[in-house]
Amino acid sequence: MSNIDPITLSVIQAGLQQVCDEMDLTFSRSAFSPVIAEADDRSDGIYDAETGELIAQGELGLPVFVGTMQFSTMTLIDFIKQGKALPPEEGDVYIVNDPYLGGTHLMDVRFAMPFYYKGELFSWLSNTGHWPDIGGAVPGGFSANATAVEQEGLRLPPVKLVKRGEMDPEIYAIICSNIRIADQRIGDIRAQIAALKVGARQLTALLDRYGADTVKSTIGEWQGRAAQQMRAKIARIPDGTYKGEAWVDSDGVVDEPLRIAVSIKKKDGDLFFDFSESSPPCRGPMNSVIATTRSSVYLAMKHIFPEVPINAGTFEPLHIEDPVGTFLYAEYPRPVSGCAAEVSQRIAEAVFAALVDPLPDIVTAAPAGSSGNFALGGFDPEKNRPFVMYQISGGGYGGNADHDGLTNGCSTIGISKTQPIEVLEQYYPVLFHEYGLREGSGGAGRQRGGFGVNYTVELRRGEAQASFVMDHGRIGPQGALGGKDGGRNTVTVYRNGEAYTPTHLSKDQDIPIAPGDIVAVGTPGGGGFGDPHDRDADLVLRDVKRGYYTAEQAQELFGVVLTGDLDAVDVTATATLRGR
Repeated sequence: MSNIDPITLSVIQAGLQQVCDEMDLTFSRSAFSPVIAEADDRSDGIYDAETGELIAQGELGLPVFVGTMQFSTMTLIDFIKQGKALPPEEGDVYIVNDPYLGGTHLMDVRFAMPFYYKGELFSWLSNTGHWPDIGGAVPGGFSANATAVEQEGLRLPPVKLVKRGEMDPEIYAIICSNIRIADQRIGDIRAQIAALKVGARQLTALLDRYGADTVKSTIGEWQGRAAQQMRAKIARIPDGTYKGEAWVDSDGVVDEPLRIAVSIKKKDGDLFFDFSESSPPCRGPMNSVIATTRSSVYLAMKHIFPEVPINAGTFEPLHIEDPVGTFLYAEYPRPVSGCAAEVSQRIAEAVFAALVDPLPDIVTAAPAGSSGNFALGGFDPEKNRPFVMYQISGGGYGGNADHDGLTNGCSTIGISKTQPIEVLEQYYPVLFHEYGLREGSGGAGRQRGGFGVNYTVELRRGEAQASFVMDHGRIGPQGALGGKDGGRNTVTVYRNGEAYTPTHLSKDQDIPIAPGDIVAVGTPGGGGFGDPHDRDADLVLRDVKRGYYTAEQAQELFGVVLTGDLDAVDVTATATLRGR
């Protein structure tokens, strides 16, 4: 145990957290792209100087980056030791987006800066931002039909973008020569660097106040406590093996579902995860690199036990066997654009499905589990420039033992927000006709799932191509303990008034869009929890009055019969229908 008093211990830990939060806020406030500035698709953290292990991460960043940024930093340190990357100097900033080097997909670009205190390397500061375009076959990088990673965009190994405080013009030129809307990237790049500099300034102040040795001791103490807390939570699970599965609609190339199968063994106070029975590597972009697969397990467990603090110690009791030979262990040149936004959420869903039986009072039914990746790229004649609009959207959360699922919640992997439609309409030549609740999409259950959203967007001028990498179009988010599945994702494109539905339901690319054409999307609702016939009939009546379900759905899904004026529950008819 540490000899640091508890108050100082807590203050320093909160200080490290505050450093990361300040970086997050700086990044969003300085970025040019709405996906970062408005949607907060980014994350910042502090990592060990020698091992690359996570010390602290911002509470305002994407949870899926918890693991991937740690693995990316580890890889960078290893590259430096092997001479594959130049050694660090004060003022340097490395850039990397290679998915196979501890990443996600190519659009998630990671920066890493060595942090020096009094001339010695103390830690690494790192962040990740989702760039709206990274080159490749389609605007936005989400190539639904890609069969090799080169088709998805520019792939960067760890290289110094900034050397001793000065940006390398040659590296910058290479990047700009290989991406769309390159003239706008400088704003996001400078924002990403500025966030790291703010982190360095704030961390220096913390070390000045408490001393490097005391802060290092605090970091070690908190990692040990995080491991203890996670094991204390795991102790609630009886020893044994628990199985769960989830399905990806298709890989975008072969129209067949992909199975995620997890076996979780509780033994000696730890959890052991085995995904070896999952589907083999796929041709399309729904492969997952190992860093994302591992991070998906971490975020699933953090969802289940949110009280446990986040650092390297949190992961210590979680042992994940490498699923070699499956699509959850992607190797070059497998395409991977769908791994972070979609496959990661199916992995979490499988973990939830496995642990809902031993933890029914904690684990929820499946959430919407799709980021709803919609990219629209083209040319705006009014502004005389190309554009790439990247849209993410929310969906319903799963019901749980205590209450109904959240409506229009963010994706399982993060806390990113949907950009305000007013901002998108100002930036891009589009007009939203609808953005509202998707009634009826919540899965029926004792506690129903939350609802997804419907939105329709029209191209006003110019020309564009639409691309989609979404999921849950074939099978809705699964219910738990007798609850029904949530509503499935839908995509319809109206061109010249004629409706087009992608063959792969919610995956397609390069769909030509002309002025007046409309894209209509319905996001998934969350799964229901428990037998729908156990739901309080008055709550069903309330939902009907609010327009969430029709009277017919109330009867069909919940076994609740309403009076003719829909003003009350027909108690006798309901009891008969429910067999009670």
